[in-house]
Amino acid sequence: MNEIFDSIGNLFNGSGSVTDILDSILLSIQSVGPVWRAIIAGIAMMLETSVLIGLIVPGDTIAIVSSLGSQSVGESAILFAALVLGALTGESLGFALGRFLGPRIRHSWLGRRIGEPTWVRAERYLERRGGIAVFASRFLPVLHSVVPLTVGMSTMTYRRFLAWTAPACVVWAAAYVTVGYTAAASYEQLSQSLHWAGYVFVGIIVLFIVGVYVTKRIVHAAEQKHMHTEE
Repeated sequence: MNEIFDSIGNLFNGSGSVTDILDSILLSIQSVGPVWRAIIAGIAMMLETSVLIGLIVPGDTIAIVSSLGSQSVGESAILFAALVLGALTGESLGFALGRFLGPRIRHSWLGRRIGEPTWVRAERYLERRGGIAVFASRFLPVLHSVVPLTVGMSTMTYRRFLAWTAPACVVWAAAYVTVGYTAAASYEQLSQSLHWAGYVFVGIIVLFIVGVYVTKRIVHAAEQKHMHTEE
C-alpha cells in the first residue's frame, strides 16, 4: 500500500514517467493474490454498508482499486462475486441492525453525527418510493449507507428489500469491475508499443469517474423531490 501512495506522490511531484508510475501502482495492487484481493474487497464492502463505514471510505474506491489488479476474466469474475456478496451481506446486516437496534443507532453518537435531517430524508424517500428507493440509493452518496438501516426500521419485508437491492448491487459491481479490468488490460497491452499508453489508462478512469458523477447527479436530481420533508 505504501508503494501505491509513493507512486501517486511521484506523479504529482513530477518524478518518474506516467508509465513507470502506473506500472508501480498496478504491480503493487497485483502483488496481493486474486483470492485475497477479492476477500479483502468483499469484507470492505460488507462493512461499508452494515456499519456505515461507507461514509468514510466509499465503496466506489474499494471496487475500482481492487478491479485494477485483475489480470484475467476469471479473476474479474471472482472479484465481481466477492463485491456482490459483500455488498449484499452488508445491506442485509444493515437491515438487521435497523430492525433490532434502529432507534438506538439513530439516537447514538454516530446517528447524531449523520444528522436528523438525513434520517428524515431517508424515511420520506422510502415511504414515497418504496423498492425504487432501495435500488436507487445504491447510487446516491450518504443515503446508500443509511437506507438499509431505515428499511429495517420500516414495515418492508426482508424478501422485498433483497429483491430490490440485489439487482442494484449487481449493476454497481459489474460497472466498476468491467471498467477497472478493461483499463488495466488495455494499458498492459498498449504499453508495450505506445509510450502514451498511460494517458489512455488515465483517460478511461477519468471518463468513468466523470460518468459516475454525472449519473449520480442525474439520479439525485430525479429523486430529490421524493426526499423533501414537506409536501
